[in-house]
Amino acid sequence: MTTPTHLNHNLFVALRAAFPADLDATAIETETGLLYSWRDLDRATAMLANLLGSLEIPAGSRVAVHVEKSVEALLLYLATLRAGFVYLPLNTAYQQAELDYFIGNAEPAVVVCAGRNFPWISKLAFGKGVAHVFTLNEDRTGTLLDRAAHFPETHVPAVKSADDLAAILYTSGTTGRSKGAMLSHGNLLSNAQVLKDFWDWQPGDVLIHALPIFHVHGLFVASHGALLNGSKMLWLSKFDPRAVVERLPRATVFMGVPTLYVRLLQEPGLTREACAHMRLFISGSAPLLIETFRDWQERTGHTILERYGMSETAMLTSNPCRPADGERLGGTVGPALPGVGVRVVDDAFAPLPAGEIGHVQVRGPNVFSGYWRMPEKTAEEFTADGWFKTGDVGSFNAQGWLTIVGRSKDLIITGGYNVYPAEIEGYLNDLPGVAESAVVGVPHPDFGEAVIAVIVPKPGATPDADALVAALKSQIANYKVPKRAFIVAELPRNAMGKVQKNLLRDGHQGLFSDDGKGIPQAS
Repeated sequence: MTTPTHLNHNLFVALRAAFPADLDATAIETETGLLYSWRDLDRATAMLANLLGSLEIPAGSRVAVHVEKSVEALLLYLATLRAGFVYLPLNTAYQQAELDYFIGNAEPAVVVCAGRNFPWISKLAFGKGVAHVFTLNEDRTGTLLDRAAHFPETHVPAVKSADDLAAILYTSGTTGRSKGAMLSHGNLLSNAQVLKDFWDWQPGDVLIHALPIFHVHGLFVASHGALLNGSKMLWLSKFDPRAVVERLPRATVFMGVPTLYVRLLQEPGLTREACAHMRLFISGSAPLLIETFRDWQERTGHTILERYGMSETAMLTSNPCRPADGERLGGTVGPALPGVGVRVVDDAFAPLPAGEIGHVQVRGPNVFSGYWRMPEKTAEEFTADGWFKTGDVGSFNAQGWLTIVGRSKDLIITGGYNVYPAEIEGYLNDLPGVAESAVVGVPHPDFGEAVIAVIVPKPGATPDADALVAALKSQIANYKVPKRAFIVAELPRNAMGKVQKNLLRDGHQGLFSDDGKGIPQAS
């Protein structure tokens, strides 16, 4: 006996129901000209779901995926939902020490990795009790697809409640190791449905998908948006500004992080004529400089829509899409989305009036239930009345538009990626000759912020700053590696002994400026 569709809250069921009537229409077109129809998506996800189901792994098992972006990787995500398991995307930049932690913490039943990484990832996974390791490459090869080819092309989606876990996204913490944010089928579907209406998705919309698919922006916001609207995606495995500009006349929607907009503005082909067919440009994952906002308006005639979200919550606020809902204000992330609560409070959690800066707290059907296997940390991050403490600091204007002014946690956002200093400091402090370190973010014209490290050597040691940076490159993702490191005798501290990172940031503000003023010398 099958469960009626309306009683099954599996996110895949809702996405599949939105496929267009013509299943032979193109759903995804790659940069190489490869075409995937909606029927291909249905059949391929069925075969992959059947493969996963054949492994006889328990309900709720995690499927950890560390592969390059490809359509097949997206199909694996959808198949994991379809089969009723939990998807665990891992940034392809993660190195061995990071994967060792994630696999140990999440205890996935299945790991999928690139073929070139199979020797070391499989050894790591099998050593931690993972039963199944498959390979998936960006050229549509690998053992995952080889095995799936033998399974049926039909599959009845697993029955899930709205509260059942759909995905775990690891987000770095300011202290200790990364935390796994648990997102349910209901969290993700509610957010996708709200955005479909609020961003006014139209019949015939076409999305340029140029984002990675290991985080919220590319995997959920972009992919769910197109799928839930039955919209075609023009798929780029990696961001290429020229390739994006070439596709603008055939598209209507583009989503990017601020760094992508900066790079697009460097393309001579980006003109009003090229953007004439476009309906919506969306920016998120990091603050958009007001200069970029204005340059884009002047160059293209379009006003970028800025929005705000987190791994733990998906999207929370958004500048208006429809003119009737108000204008898009540069430097703000708009009002709370329908059904989402956002408040700005003081240290005692008392709401603050418009114009006053305080802690941003949120609640709603999109907000996660907690961190994987961290009940105490989860309890810390929610207020007694159920609001999630984002760790962001901001203020509302008179009309209720939110502006994020910084982080109460030491987050660095570089090129749209989140970097938490405590994690980098932990690796640095383990290196030979290092007594202690402090990692901060400073302004960078391309990445928004750049990671730098200030290091105090052990007595008698003379570590080389460049050598320390080079040592980190084999341990952590490249975007986390400091772009510059400096050796100092001591770190600035306050009366309580706490490192005054504000002084370090201030002292290195001009490090990456065009004129080079204020660049300190490494000793």
